[in-house]
Amino acid sequence: MNRKLINWIGLTGLAALISYALAAYFCRGAFPGYNWMESAVSDLSAETAPSRQLWDKLSALYSAGSIVCATCAAIYVSEIKISTRLFRVGIYLFTVMNWISKIGFEMFALDDAGKQISSLQEVMHMVVTALVVILSMVSLVMLIIAGIRNKEVRGVGIWAAVFFAMMLIGPVGMQVLPPQYFGIAERFSIYSAIGFNAVLGFYLFNGFGIKDKKKDEGSNGH
Repeated sequence: MNRKLINWIGLTGLAALISYALAAYFCRGAFPGYNWMESAVSDLSAETAPSRQLWDKLSALYSAGSIVCATCAAIYVSEIKISTRLFRVGIYLFTVMNWISKIGFEMFALDDAGKQISSLQEVMHMVVTALVVILSMVSLVMLIIAGIRNKEVRGVGIWAAVFFAMMLIGPVGMQVLPPQYFGIAERFSIYSAIGFNAVLGFYLFNGFGIKDKKKDEGSNGH
C-alpha cells in the first residue's frame, strides 16, 4: 500500500508498548524492596517512589505514543469510513480512554507507593482507574461485536477478544490469587490496553487492510 504519514504514525503504538515494558522492568531496580509479583506497576510512578524520576524518563515515549497512536487511528477510521459505525465508535471510545488515562493519572498520581488509599488524590486515582477500565471493556466489546458481524474487521475483533480476556483475568486474579501475586494479576489488565493499542497501531500502519482491498475490487471490476 502507499502509506501516508498517518499510517507511519501507527508505529508509535508499538513504541509505546516497548517504552512501558522497559520502564516497568528497569524501574524495579531503582525501588529498593519492590516486589513486582506483589506490587502494582503504579507504585513505581508514585510521587514519593524512589523510581519516579527514572520512570518519567523511560515511559516518556509511552506517555506520548499511546495518545498519538489511538488518536490517529480514530481520525483514520473516521475519514476513511472504515467498516460500520459500531466499529468506529469502539475506536473512538478506546481513544477517549487513552486521553483519560494520560490526563487523569498525571493529575492524580499516587501519593505513596504501596500505601493504603486515603487522600483525595489517591481516591481520584482510583476513580480514573475505574473509568479507564470501564471504557476499555466497553470499547473492546464493541469491537468484538463489530468483528463478528463484519469480515473486513474480523482481525481487529479477534485481537479485541484476546485482550478483553486478559483484562478480565486481571480483576479475577486479584480476587482469587493470594496477595503476594497481586502484581501479576494487575499486569494482565494493564498490558491488555497497552497491547491492544500496539495492535491498533499496526492496523493503522497497514491501513486496516481495507483501503487496498477496495482498490483491488474496483480494478477487478474494469
